[in-house]
Amino acid sequence: MASKVFQDQMGYKVSIDFPPKKIVSLVPSHTELLFHLGLQDRICGVTKFCTHPKELMKGVPKVGGTKDFKVDHIIKLQPDLVIANKEENEKTGILALKEKLPVWMSDIHDVEEALDMIEKVATVTATPDEGNKLIKEISSGLEVPITPQPLSVLYFIWQKPYMVAAGNTYIDAVLEKTGFVNVAKHLKRYPVLSDEEIRQLNPDLIFLSSEPYPFKEKHKAAFQELAPSSKVVCVDGEIFSWYGARMRYIKGYVSELVESL
Repeated sequence: MASKVFQDQMGYKVSIDFPPKKIVSLVPSHTELLFHLGLQDRICGVTKFCTHPKELMKGVPKVGGTKDFKVDHIIKLQPDLVIANKEENEKTGILALKEKLPVWMSDIHDVEEALDMIEKVATVTATPDEGNKLIKEISSGLEVPITPQPLSVLYFIWQKPYMVAAGNTYIDAVLEKTGFVNVAKHLKRYPVLSDEEIRQLNPDLIFLSSEPYPFKEKHKAAFQELAPSSKVVCVDGEIFSWYGARMRYIKGYVSELVESL
């Protein structure tokens, strides 16, 4: 294999043996993408949170979590490529890996950057045709807003304290792309909101995400009491926050969600 240099989404140049034969993924959504690109035989390490595709994850070595991945363990696997993400992975560990291994970093804040990530990962892994096919499928499903009329929403990712997805996040971009209006868009990233701030924002909808906090039906009552004029809905967090192969499910999921409101 010849060495080849690629630029990641943070602007760093990464020299790898191309095409890479052994890949470690430190991001669940990236792991799912790699499998979708047909690279299951090359994946030699994933995190304990990499759960999709379920039927193919058995037997794949685990290297810890997204924040507390085991650097020494990953180095021993001797991968040709490590794929990680600026937001999801812990910086100190990433820097330690970079001293020994080629690490390709993604940095995603909107749908366009997610599609760019797919294209770049497919190029780095020598699967451009599969990547382009996926990008076309995702793009065709997001050409027009899915909601028939703009509905305002607060998207909760945590409770105690209450945290929402605000502006400059991938979740916000997906909400906007599908036709929702994020009433926390004027805030940045993942702010904590007080009860009074939630009442003042007064959204049409309150979305309780299944991740990172595992909101369930039992949590709806407290939010309904807090915002009696809002409709409280539990939503699939993977659909709204996983960039990669799961993006092809956005249109179908949101269409069903809107019909059920």
